[in-house]
Amino acid sequence: MDDDDDDVPQLSSHTLAALQEFYLEQQQREGMKTSQEFNQYSIGSIEEDWQLSQFWYSDETASCLAKEAILAAGKGGKIACVSAPSVYQKLKEQDGEDFSVCILEYDRRFSVYGEEFIFYDYNHPLDLPGNLLPHSFDIVIADPPYLSEECLQKTAETIKYLTKGKILLCTGAVMEEQAAKHLGVKMCKFIPKHSRNLANEFRCYVNYSSGLD
Repeated sequence: MDDDDDDVPQLSSHTLAALQEFYLEQQQREGMKTSQEFNQYSIGSIEEDWQLSQFWYSDETASCLAKEAILAAGKGGKIACVSAPSVYQKLKEQDGEDFSVCILEYDRRFSVYGEEFIFYDYNHPLDLPGNLLPHSFDIVIADPPYLSEECLQKTAETIKYLTKGKILLCTGAVMEEQAAKHLGVKMCKFIPKHSRNLANEFRCYVNYSSGLD
């Protein structure tokens, strides 16, 4: 019997630890979903889809960007989140704040948020509902899904259509020159973090005096 046991493949301690961590995360997510106190707006309530180039911000980063958007929008301000669902979710957690927000997103899973969800495909930057009037948002926060000039340029069309003036862009550090070219934004000192470490360095860019420096 002992000889047979020796033939059974053994997982390394590193692999076992990784598996245990994975199963624990799964159990925690399932526990959240079945809890009566489950918050549909919490980051992670809708899981990342890497095939859609989705990478959620860390909770701290989403909170910082949400607070910045609220301050920039002002009392009773309107905020548009373009391809930035984790910031939208964090904004919806801000009880008692006087602002309105909508989310423009390709992933239809976010349609659970009702009328605030607007289907958005950056390939058709101005294919927007008629009730989205030009220059009707006090600030637009955007995180284009791909690090390409084509994606940034098309997303920039949407941003410039929606905003009254203020822009908060989150994208790769390698896009600094293109961001300035298409949106007139400058890099901030604040460095956004994601819940999973990404290979590409991300930065924030604004065209107004912000609290991110």
